[in-house]
Amino acid sequence: MKQFKGRPVVAGTCTAPALVSHGGFNTLASFQGALQFGDLPVIGNKYKQTECDDQNNKDLYRKPMLGKALCLPQTIGSTTGGMILFTANVMGKCPACLLFSEHIDSLAAAGAALSAVWSQSPMPVVDCLGQEFLDTVKDGDSITVSEDGTVTVG
Repeated sequence: MKQFKGRPVVAGTCTAPALVSHGGFNTLASFQGALQFGDLPVIGNKYKQTECDDQNNKDLYRKPMLGKALCLPQTIGSTTGGMILFTANVMGKCPACLLFSEHIDSLAAAGAALSAVWSQSPMPVVDCLGQEFLDTVKDGDSITVSEDGTVTVG
């Protein structure tokens, strides 16, 4: 087991399997299908599991994000990113937590803060975990997040 100390942007606790992206996470592209088509029975299970739709993210494309500890360097892309995170949380289609190796950007921070204030189940968010965190964690590793921003891998 290895521990990393980051800054809790939204304090909380959780334990979840890791899902790792080494590239920037495009929030809109990743969640678009799940948020637009998630309840259509014709589509089947794909969108109900919140599979990543961003085909430019080779680490995450077509992998389920629901209930995972999403480990990433930073978010990229659309200015709607914060509202997408908030909407995914309210609809029950979000990861268990967001863990950033770098500083969180203002849009993702806004979405995380909105989720913490206006949803039934705030999603823990920790940033500044460092490049070693992202180099260490692998898909499927057990991740435990503590209120103080301590993240345990393994």
